[in-house]
Amino acid sequence: MADLALELAKQFFAIREGELVIGGAAVSAIAHRHGTPCFLYDCKVIDRKLEALRQALPSRFSVCYSVKANPLPAVLRHFLARGCRLEVASVGEFRLAVEAGCKPEDILFAGPGKTEVELEQVIACAIGEIHLESITEATRVAAICKRLGKRANVAIRVNPAEQAEGGAMRMGGRPAVFGVDEESLDAVLDVVCAEATLVFRGLHLFAGTQILDAAVLANQYRHGLEIARRVVRRLGSPLSTMDFGGGLGIRYFPHETELNLDHLKERLSVLFAEVEGDPAFNGTHFLVEPGRFLVGECGVYVARVNDIKVSRGKKFLILDGGMNHHLAASGNLGQAIKRNFPVAIVNKLDESPTENVDVVGPLCTPLDTLARNVSLPEAEIGDLLGIFQSGAYGRSASPTSFLSHPAPAEVLVDSDGRMATFESSDEASRVTCTVDPVT
Repeated sequence: MADLALELAKQFFAIREGELVIGGAAVSAIAHRHGTPCFLYDCKVIDRKLEALRQALPSRFSVCYSVKANPLPAVLRHFLARGCRLEVASVGEFRLAVEAGCKPEDILFAGPGKTEVELEQVIACAIGEIHLESITEATRVAAICKRLGKRANVAIRVNPAEQAEGGAMRMGGRPAVFGVDEESLDAVLDVVCAEATLVFRGLHLFAGTQILDAAVLANQYRHGLEIARRVVRRLGSPLSTMDFGGGLGIRYFPHETELNLDHLKERLSVLFAEVEGDPAFNGTHFLVEPGRFLVGECGVYVARVNDIKVSRGKKFLILDGGMNHHLAASGNLGQAIKRNFPVAIVNKLDESPTENVDVVGPLCTPLDTLARNVSLPEAEIGDLLGIFQSGAYGRSASPTSFLSHPAPAEVLVDSDGRMATFESSDEASRVTCTVDPVT
């Protein structure tokens, strides 16, 4: 695991005199200024991932960032400045998007169980598109529109009949709370098309997540196009939008292979060459809405070794932060069996592993284990331990109030390396300030 962490440090960041460097700033300097624990994000990594994705997608595609992956306002502003739209899954995320400077018409709203209060607020603000997940939601949106005297752009999220094999979380081909089953799509279309207040714009396909196989993604897109063609034949006019969702994965564990964007580009080029001459997609706007793929690799969670102890032959490194900040790394967010995220002592990257240890947090629960039996250099109290692949589903996906420890800082290092943006993670008193370069 230490080998993978070192590989990621070299691939996405830099190492200077054995220490991790993010955006030109030494991790120890950032930690000294902002304290630990903290999440550190590098804008250059975000830009690199966004550009690579855009190069892999056909020209008619646009990218819509999925806010749930990392809702830090500075991150949202960064994507908006690079021409992305935003996808939200709650009215809280909608507010964050608007406050970050996103126009409501550039926001998509997906997710099961949207409440009447949430729908009323986004409809009143003329949100760009609501992705319907059931007949109930379709009738609910229509009723709110009638009450407000408005119309709403809607798409239907489809749970495809075919499963996207190869993803970590498969949502197609079996019962799911997400979307409308493909075989029930006609019934929902009947309801939507019968409501004058609903403007049907297209489909949203989501068959899985954390997919690392380009062939799986391409097959998923092909099936989505087949569904769209059936809808077009039924309606007699092309769709305005076709949303292929997210699903693009990143490498967390040594046995995994990075998603090959060159292979994805080759497969999509062939697939969408067929689309160009197809009247069913005349004027259709295609989009994807990744989150983890764009920000997961930009982030490192850094915590300080606060104590070292040996119990019955097992050595423990006790950090000043744990699962309350990074639930995913503890294995308590989606892992059936605990597997270690890539971890390293980030101020000793030039030292070879000498011992196997467990890395734990400060919480009074055995669940607060960030790495088990991991090989690391000999640690000292005060060393900084970094958990890589922490840019997505980190702080905001964790129980930060558990045991009332302080929330971690979040530091976004600007892409030009000349400044860092610090945002307090205290939702009650979120502040923003810029600081000089840290060296």
